[in-house]
Amino acid sequence: MRQLLVGRDIGRGDPAGTQMQNFVYLVGDRAKGECVVVDPAWSIGDIAARAAEDGMKITGALVTHYHPDHVGGSLFGLEVEGLSELMERCPCPVHVHRLEADGVRAVTGLSESDLVRHEGNDRVTVGDVEIELLHTPGHTPGSQCFRVKDALVSGDTLFLQGCGRVDLPGGSAEEMQRTLTQRLATLPDDLTLYPGHAYGGERAPLGEVRLKNPFFSGHRRRSRAS
Repeated sequence: MRQLLVGRDIGRGDPAGTQMQNFVYLVGDRAKGECVVVDPAWSIGDIAARAAEDGMKITGALVTHYHPDHVGGSLFGLEVEGLSELMERCPCPVHVHRLEADGVRAVTGLSESDLVRHEGNDRVTVGDVEIELLHTPGHTPGSQCFRVKDALVSGDTLFLQGCGRVDLPGGSAEEMQRTLTQRLATLPDDLTLYPGHAYGGERAPLGEVRLKNPFFSGHRRRSRAS
């Protein structure tokens, strides 16, 4: 898995992207030479170039949620590259939670045929690598996290020192609380958390995040074998 920070690894010189501190992820199977891109936005050319450097072909996209800084579209008067440009460069299925699909279409202009609608706990494979799609509403109704072996890619659901805001359309403080304290509660502490923004850091063990993130105060992982 490759973690790409906008403004440093891709989209260099883009002041808005640098300020937003988005992460884009490439998840793939080196033996098969295939990868999927998580939340393709800001500089599709750079993302494709990073995949090519690793000898990878982009065969799919995974969407954590529909906001333009993660999928492209209009943002604060700016036009952010995203899924639309990815589909022009390398057409591929775009995997979204069913509750997020209409939002993705609205901000990107993609057609229904471009999307694969999923339920929570569905799985997507790239080569021989399996990715589990975890429905984690709160930031948006169809927000997803992706579990890949010993990694958790969390989008805007969870950062190292915070969580996604819940005051935007579709946000829900109650659902976010349930996601953090129930839906994610049984995940093992030794998973490495890879967030959607570099708010407080780039990656850390999930157990460490639970101890230090104030949104977990009073709530610790329920015991379950990993």
